Amino acid sequence: MTRTAVIAGVGPGLGESLARTFAAEGCQVALFARSADYIEELADDLPDPGEGLAVQADLTDVDRIRDGFEAVREAFGPVDVLVNHASAASWKGLMDVSVEEFERAWAVNGRGAFVCSQEAVDDMLETGGGTVIFTGATSAVRSLGGTIGFTAAKFAARGMAMDMAQEFGPEGIHVAHVVIDGQIDTPDVRERFSDRDDETFLDPDEMAETYWHLVEQDDVSTQPFEIHITNGPQNSEFI
Repeated sequence: MTRTAVIAGVGPGLGESLARTFAAEGCQVALFARSADYIEELADDLPDPGEGLAVQADLTDVDRIRDGFEAVREAFGPVDVLVNHASAASWKGLMDVSVEEFERAWAVNGRGAFVCSQEAVDDMLETGGGTVIFTGATSAVRSLGGTIGFTAAKFAARGMAMDMAQEFGPEGIHVAHVVIDGQIDTPDVRERFSDRDDETFLDPDEMAETYWHLVEQDDVSTQPFEIHITNGPQNSEFI
């Protein structure tokens, strides 16, 4: 069966790896991002047998999100898989972050994921099931201090995922939350931390395989709500 997958928030690193992995598994992949150039090139370069569609959409803009999903339906049909992968953060504490910075983190991580989920789940209810995956972070389960906007938004996204899992699991929709506890290997990260060892980074291709396994798990008894991806034991205490 050919699945239609939407990856909301695509850039170098895990977003690109998700697109390539899902395409290699036969998905029609819609790539949502605020900047068009990168996703247009990536959509044209996805591996067979997948097919790509670049959708320029600012995930803080509700109307642009809804228009984006309409474009996906026109090109590929109803959505079977959604990955809420977009993220925005201001790495500041309570007294330093502005209201605008705080609200932008919420608009992307919270409201944007909410609207994407509404659109995708509406399709899944019509077709009899699907998968929604939220990309989380350590801050979604354990505050690190000094990143209040990001932490609040990620906690909110985890709460939405949990609520959706309980509401729509009986309808055949698997909702999962992936906690990423570590630094993903990207060209930009490599440049900034050129002296770090390879094993201290998370491999985005391996991470994308984990996401795909969540999509493939049809047996309700084996469907986890939350999984943690870490690059070592040093940050694995989440409670």
